Order: sequence, then structure tokens, then C-alpha cells
Amino acid sequence: MTARAETAGREGIDVTDRPVAIVTGGAGGIGRATCRRLSQDGMIVALADLDEAAAKSVAAELSVDGRLVEPVAVDVTDSSSVQAMVDALEARFGRVDVLVNNAGFPRDARLTEMTDEQFRSVVDVCLFGTFACSRAVAPVMIRRSYGRIVNMASRAYLGNPGQANYSAAKSGVVGLTRALAKELGRHEITVNAVAPGIIETDAVRTHPKYDLLVSLARKQNSVQRLGEPDDVAGAIAYLASEEASFITGDVLHVSGGRFS
Repeated sequence: MTARAETAGREGIDVTDRPVAIVTGGAGGIGRATCRRLSQDGMIVALADLDEAAAKSVAAELSVDGRLVEPVAVDVTDSSSVQAMVDALEARFGRVDVLVNNAGFPRDARLTEMTDEQFRSVVDVCLFGTFACSRAVAPVMIRRSYGRIVNMASRAYLGNPGQANYSAAKSGVVGLTRALAKELGRHEITVNAVAPGIIETDAVRTHPKYDLLVSLARKQNSVQRLGEPDDVAGAIAYLASEEASFITGDVLHVSGGRFS
């Protein structure tokens, strides 16, 4: 995607006055479901991912029936990459209405075995990436006195053994969410987080302990199943909607009733 202004999208699709959303980590399971849901809701979606080939493939798959999903290669740990993405979207569409900070991953290890690189890589993507993207879109949203920022936390922010890096990063996302909600609310910008439990993405299905994860979910969740990516996408879509205009600084658990 280049930084150029235009009023029509792919194949002549009219993009005038359609809300514009960015979804980082958009090529993954929850990201893909979120891009699909927001595009179904009438938004232009910038599917942002470090993996450019995957972003292009998923965007092409989702761009059907008048929906416009644009692939964007971005490194959320690189402020210049993030700013270039936001500048290009504003130049092209004149707005960014929604930011979903979904990029992130776990790299699990026990404390005494966790390396500096394992800790920093998770914190850099999950926490710094959320900060960098939010900082970049804030001026665009402030100029229009409107915005929805939805951050990806996790039930792990409550603490998980073997996830010191991931739990610390996601706890930081919750604190960042609440700080930004207080700072940006005066501009009619809401900032919320979703905290999924175990979600049945491709990565989970191929996990060597998949059967154990299913068993634990049935035992520990009030809703006795694994979550689906669409469960999380639905929560994100609500927080990104007009109907959620008086909700900010909140954490919506999408965990089937598991909080411990």
C-alpha cells in the first residue's frame, strides 16, 4: 500500500465515509477473524502483519462481496514502520477510526530457563507494539474527535506459571489501556481491552498438549469448551462500534468464565 490519496478502493469499490480499521497481527487466527468481522460490519480494514505474504493471502481471501481488506506489512516494534503505515492510511482514506492491537505471541519457559531474548521479544511485540501503534494513531483520531482502540490482553495477565514474559506483557497492556482511556476520553476516543482464555486457533490445535488443553477448559471454564476466534472477534467488534461509546478503560474477558 502506498501513501496516496484516493476515493475509490480495489475494483472501483466506493470507500467514501466508510470507517477505517487497523488490525495488527491480522493474518493469524484471532486477527483473521477480527478482520473478517470488521469488514462484514462495513469497515475498510488494514490487515497489518509482519508476514507480508500471509497478509496478502488472507486479505485476498477476505476481500469479497464489496469488502475491502488491504494488506500492510508492518513491524510493530519499529516506530518508523508503524508511523509509515498510519501516514499512508490517513493519506489514502483521510481517517483511521479503529485500531485493534492484536499482534503478539507467547514464548513460554520456566523463570530459571527463560532467556533475555525470550522475555524481551514478547514484551516488545505485545506491550511496546501496543504503545507504538496507539501513539501513532492518536493524533489522527484526535483531529477527528473520534476513535476506538481495542487492545489484546489475555487471561494470562492474572499470572500463569511458565509465562513470566507473557503475563508481564499482558498485565502491562491492561495498565496501558486504562492510562490511555483516561488520557484520550476527552477526545471521544475509547480505549478498551479484551482478555481471551484458551482460543482454538491453528497454533492451539497443533499444540502437543492439545488434548490436555481441551480437558482443562472443560474442567475450569464455566462454558465447558475452548473459545473460537469468532468469539473474540465479536467482543472486539462490539468495543469498536458506536454502541460502545460510553465504555472505556475496561477489560472484557472472553474466557468462558475462567478468571483464575
